[in-house]
Amino acid sequence: MNDFVTDPKETQMKLYFSPVACSLSPHIALREAGLDFELVRVDLKSHTLASDGSDFTRINPKGYVPVLELDDGARLSEGPAIVQYIADLKPETGLAPKNGTLARYRLQEWLSYINSEIHKGFGPLFNPATPEETKAAARQNLAKRLDYVAAHLEKHAYLLGEQFTVADGYLFTVLNWGQWTGIDVKQWPSLVAFQERIGSRPAVKAAQAAEAAKN
Repeated sequence: MNDFVTDPKETQMKLYFSPVACSLSPHIALREAGLDFELVRVDLKSHTLASDGSDFTRINPKGYVPVLELDDGARLSEGPAIVQYIADLKPETGLAPKNGTLARYRLQEWLSYINSEIHKGFGPLFNPATPEETKAAARQNLAKRLDYVAAHLEKHAYLLGEQFTVADGYLFTVLNWGQWTGIDVKQWPSLVAFQERIGSRPAVKAAQAAEAAKN
């Protein structure tokens, strides 16, 4: 299989997703970019495609979403990589700063922070086998990480200032998980305002509605 695309702007894509999972982030990016794509739902408990029960690990041996598949069969996994790829397909949208600029590295800085410090931090809270004392420690650690983000958003509308980027879609996605894991985002007014701001975007509403329809 060819893992490289000669003309990505001409591709038709598939996004393998699971409702309320981190795949909402690239889903938002695709809609913000105005790109054509097909949603393919994955059952993460059985690692199968919801449509026909086929083995999802044949598509992604890692066993999790998101995966972005191009029309030539090339696939990308890992959300931070996927959202930057999508943004670069439509640079005029401003979803990511230009490659090679300090602003682009700021974007990568935020994507890395969200991925390693917030996204990963929710992991123990979703696992029913995690002891309660471990969950309590995880919540305390997440609160410290969110303190940092909240302080930044007290001064800025978006993570990179006044321009919505793919990092904002990613943060919106993981902050939504607080409602199922005992993290009360209401203790950070700037995060509440951020969630309302991002959640009101037409592309975000459309992504959430489309995923709910396939749930």
